Amino acid sequence: MPFFYLNAKRAKNRFSIIIAALFFVIGGVWFFEYLDAEALNYSISQESQAPMGELSIIIRIHDRVLELYDNGKLFKRYRIAVGKRATPTPIGEWNVVYKGWSPEEIMGTRWMGLDIPWGSYGIHGTSAPWSIGSFASHGCIRMRNHDSEELYEWVPVGTPVNIVGPKPKIDRVLRRGTVGPDVVRLQLRLVELGYHQERAKGTFGKDTEASLRAFQRDNRLPETGITDEKTLLLLKM
Repeated sequence: MPFFYLNAKRAKNRFSIIIAALFFVIGGVWFFEYLDAEALNYSISQESQAPMGELSIIIRIHDRVLELYDNGKLFKRYRIAVGKRATPTPIGEWNVVYKGWSPEEIMGTRWMGLDIPWGSYGIHGTSAPWSIGSFASHGCIRMRNHDSEELYEWVPVGTPVNIVGPKPKIDRVLRRGTVGPDVVRLQLRLVELGYHQERAKGTFGKDTEASLRAFQRDNRLPETGITDEKTLLLLKM
């Protein structure tokens, strides 16, 4: 048997093995994604293929899950990736303020920007689908591209997006004009106690100051409108 024939046959066999391995890997990834999506949504009954009412989103950082609600009823869950320890996804009560086709490949095929005042954060697709389900981003919420495309078609600008997760430390004095995740934590606590009626958006404005002063007054503290040590102690923060 000619030598070149043996080499050609071996090359053909190696090529066949490589193709089979690729099909196995791609099929395994697809099957895993399918099972994960089915597990996330097994208890949800959908009456239609698309939500028809007023939409809202809850992002659960601990679970790495995005939940879409239709008129207050859970409509669908998606597996996501969220921020790393060094660059956490900001908790808070935000809104979708911009929708667009992602300008950079790393952001996948769709972009839904959020009104977080201390950076550019959004919900978007990814060119790194293997990162989905992990703490991998710089703070944004990553979705599989086909999931981000589906959500993009449904969600209008203005949709509320509540992000729940680890509460940041308050290790500085907060006062009017302060911006950041620690302000979100203060606002959420004041909401829990019934002193704050606005959404927790991380900007310490006059409404937050008035809410804090009311708390201080009711607890016989000086009405400074700032987070001194005694105020934080009574707030249990």
